[in-house]
Amino acid sequence: MKKMFRCFLKKCIGMTMVLAMVTPAVCYFADEGLIAQATSINDVQNNINKINQQIDKLNQNVENMEEKQEILAEEMEDLNSEIINTMTSIGMKEDEIAETEQALVYKQADIEDTAAEYERAKEIETKQYDDMIVRLRKMYENGGEQSSLNMLLSGNGMSDILNQMDFVESVYSYDRLKLAEFAETKEMVLELWNQLEEEKLNLEAEKQQLELDRQALEAQKSELNTLLSRKKAQSANYEAEIKKARQEASVAKKQLQQEQQTLKRLQEEAKRKNTTVTSNAANGTYTTNYNSIIDSAGGSDLGKQVAKYACQFVGNPYVSGGTSLTNGADCSGFTFRVYSDFGYKLPRTSTEQRSAGRGVSYSEAQPGDLICYSGHVAMYIGGGKIVHASTAKTGIKIGNAQYREILSVRRIV
Repeated sequence: MKKMFRCFLKKCIGMTMVLAMVTPAVCYFADEGLIAQATSINDVQNNINKINQQIDKLNQNVENMEEKQEILAEEMEDLNSEIINTMTSIGMKEDEIAETEQALVYKQADIEDTAAEYERAKEIETKQYDDMIVRLRKMYENGGEQSSLNMLLSGNGMSDILNQMDFVESVYSYDRLKLAEFAETKEMVLELWNQLEEEKLNLEAEKQQLELDRQALEAQKSELNTLLSRKKAQSANYEAEIKKARQEASVAKKQLQQEQQTLKRLQEEAKRKNTTVTSNAANGTYTTNYNSIIDSAGGSDLGKQVAKYACQFVGNPYVSGGTSLTNGADCSGFTFRVYSDFGYKLPRTSTEQRSAGRGVSYSEAQPGDLICYSGHVAMYIGGGKIVHASTAKTGIKIGNAQYREILSVRRIV
């Protein structure tokens, strides 16, 4: 009996060992849980394929999110540039307001001086008039009818009487002339006073408009800062999602290694020919002759010259608020400077450049045209390509024109 029991036990232990050797492999991968039990080489290979598909999906998600994050980074760079330009405009408005306030101070002083001068002119006119009346009265009293009669009786004759009348008339004419001069001076001073008052009102209206402009710029700056904060938060969310996807891909790769080891072990155990599948991802260098793209596109020769000139600066840095083609420019600073070198003066910001030149449809776009996006601007070079100052990370680069929604296309030349 004991002998039979020992034999049975040995058989059980043997079966357990065999089962342990051929226990199916179990595979998990990110967010999928238990896939299948690998009972054969084909099963393991299927699991490997599924894990590879999952890794490809995760890598594609990472690539898509990184592309969106790059667009966000570009938009944030543009917003930073707009904020810098807006702050510069605010500073200029504040300088204009200070100058206007100073002009108002000077104008008020001129008005007060002119008012005092007007009062003096009135006093002089009044005194001249009063003095003329007094002189006329005295001349009349001293040289009236009795005086003329005495002259006549004393034998002085009519000539003396006429001479006296001429003298009175000349004095009266002189007084009237001076009175008219003083009155004219007073009116001129009054006219100047009124003019200064009107200029003061105009300065006050100008100051008020400048204040409104400054407030509008402050509101615009606040909106830009709010939008920038939202995009930063959105970028941070993408960063977290990218990190999570990479972690899941890392877990899947470890499981892939385990499955590959299992496959190798099963192949060895089955004494089958090893099958090695290798996939080589070769990263070649893709170079494009952008001049040939520009030349093959339609459009004016000048527009093509502008586009070729712009492409010379690919690889140079992106700098918020900058306008240097070599040391760094933002998106609107880049297009501003390129066209400036051809004698065309564009507005400075991407929003303003959206109204430059004349509008055409994207299907009509030619080399040298501006491609306007929300808060961003680029230059079309043909073949569905643009050259633009993108982000601080990528600098000035070539890209696809329709990578973002196009708001308008503007033809400058």
